[in-house]
Amino acid sequence: MPLSEQEQRLLEEMERSLYQNDADFVATSARRRGRTNYTLVVVGVLVGVLGVAALIAGVIIRQPLVGVLGFAIMFVGVMLAIAPPRRTAADSDATAKPTRGRARSGSSSRFMDTLNDRWDRRQDGRD
Repeated sequence: MPLSEQEQRLLEEMERSLYQNDADFVATSARRRGRTNYTLVVVGVLVGVLGVAALIAGVIIRQPLVGVLGFAIMFVGVMLAIAPPRRTAADSDATAKPTRGRARSGSSSRFMDTLNDRWDRRQDGRD
């Protein structure tokens, strides 16, 4: 069933808002993220595999305490692997300059508006 004229306008308005807000979200979240520590991910995976082995060993030898310890080890390994990266001094310096990013937000908004207008024209068959 095709959308009515009002529903189509509402959808387009929501898309424009999403694109604008999404760009703002990406700009703010990029400053918060650090570099991924692959060593910590590998250690976490290895600890998780060790925990699974201990869990299986606990089941095989019918010792609940070994199984519970294996589960705890596995949990710690997973937490190490998926933990958010820690900030370094270089990351802190990069986030200490918010004025540059804010100055660009106006031009970024205009760029997104231009892209949205081009997209709308293409969807209407005018381009």
